Amino acid sequence: MAASAGNAGNTGNVGNNGNSSLGSRRLATLLTATAGPHPGYRPLAHAVRTLLLDGRIALRTRLPAERELATALGISRATVTAAYDLLRTDGFAHSRRGSGTWTALPEGRRPSSVAYAVTDDVIDLAMAAPYAPQGELAAALAAVSGEVARHAATAGYHPYGLPELRAAVAERFTRRGLPTIPEQILITSGAQQAVSLTLTLLARPGDRVLVENPSYTNVLDAVRRGGLRATPVPVTDEGWDTEVAESTLRQTAPRLAYLVPDFHNPTGRLMPVEQRQRFLETARRTGTWLIIDETLTDIALDAPRPAPFASLAGRGAGEQLVTVGSLSKTHWGGLRIGWVRASSQLITELATHRVPTDIAGSVLDQLLAVELIERTEAVLAERLPLLRSQRSALAAALAEQLPEWRWQLPPGGLCLWVDLGAPISSALATAALDHGVRIEGGARFGADPGTHEHRLRIPYALPAELCVEAVGRLARTLEAGLPTANGERRHRPWMA
Repeated sequence: MAASAGNAGNTGNVGNNGNSSLGSRRLATLLTATAGPHPGYRPLAHAVRTLLLDGRIALRTRLPAERELATALGISRATVTAAYDLLRTDGFAHSRRGSGTWTALPEGRRPSSVAYAVTDDVIDLAMAAPYAPQGELAAALAAVSGEVARHAATAGYHPYGLPELRAAVAERFTRRGLPTIPEQILITSGAQQAVSLTLTLLARPGDRVLVENPSYTNVLDAVRRGGLRATPVPVTDEGWDTEVAESTLRQTAPRLAYLVPDFHNPTGRLMPVEQRQRFLETARRTGTWLIIDETLTDIALDAPRPAPFASLAGRGAGEQLVTVGSLSKTHWGGLRIGWVRASSQLITELATHRVPTDIAGSVLDQLLAVELIERTEAVLAERLPLLRSQRSALAAALAEQLPEWRWQLPPGGLCLWVDLGAPISSALATAALDHGVRIEGGARFGADPGTHEHRLRIPYALPAELCVEAVGRLARTLEAGLPTANGERRHRPWMA
């Protein structure tokens, strides 16, 4: 049975049924920041809805008793009662006799995903990945021709990865401040396979996995497919809520935690060193394995490239820490080259776990990867200024054509996390295809289905002219109106 709200204080508690309860003081702090002091019942209900859709209150969270929340906010109990009634009427809460009031979502609010197949006239904003560096790729192809002939005289199977590439990735970590040997590296088919292998090896169906909310869609899907229970912690425009994250780790002791601390996907936030240390310390106490995704580490646009997360762990403290990365964002996703860095014992277990489904990766791709890793600084010297220019072009186009939308310019990464001001992102994503834009609604990035419906992830990985044209097509999509449930079309301006 879930702990009572009165015992929750400033934090949320998780009961045996997997649902959480939110303390009155903690909720009052969030509501005051959103709705202002002493709100009326409609602003109060709207604030709860906003926090829920933004992932700062988890789905299926038990809200404080009306009297307790009224006391914490300094308002009348009648105001809270009316707000709860309005939330229930609109489908954002429901009550169980003897169990209190719980957050919910109206029927039909589920993530929408647009099919991957697109025609040449469609601008694809669903994939936040840049094109290949043509010059460096051509040079790498020329350089590996002799190596291909040498490897062609062998069977070509390397379950751990090509030795030369394992050594190159290990040296990359060492140069960044984390001494690493090749035996600590497993080469994978992209970072997605690295994460999926780790999840299936270290967790069993029913285990809890702490995830950020929002987070990378494919990892969230892998968690669900594995029968794992996602335990979300919010990442907002201000970054990670350390208090909620630590409380969740202590109270649920999840088997695993998946984090993107470097230019987080999709918000672009960069986790401060102090928060990284607190995550490490709390996870160590709870026995939680950390999976750290550093795929975007090198896409540092307005901040220094961060040191590896694992470099903050003391000797022996990194035994339950797995780092994954890839060449997809820095070089080219078409190579499908990723890696895992962990203890040599875990690397052996992961390689053994991999063989039944994927014996080994392509030797040719791995040889190209060796050459491209050696050219990383040259690639980034060309790529980062180009990404800054594309980010500026996208931001300027949004400000001009869609001035009602809001966002924060991220210090790195490949996308803007845009607040649309209304929960229309799934409808917009569907309608935008008819105007030649493929994009994912914000709900696709939510750990709780249906949250982030007022958000849109817009990458700036494409050339500037395509970013600007895509914004124009999105604006025309809105001008044409979005379909509603009753068959009508909804037009700007939007009402939340």
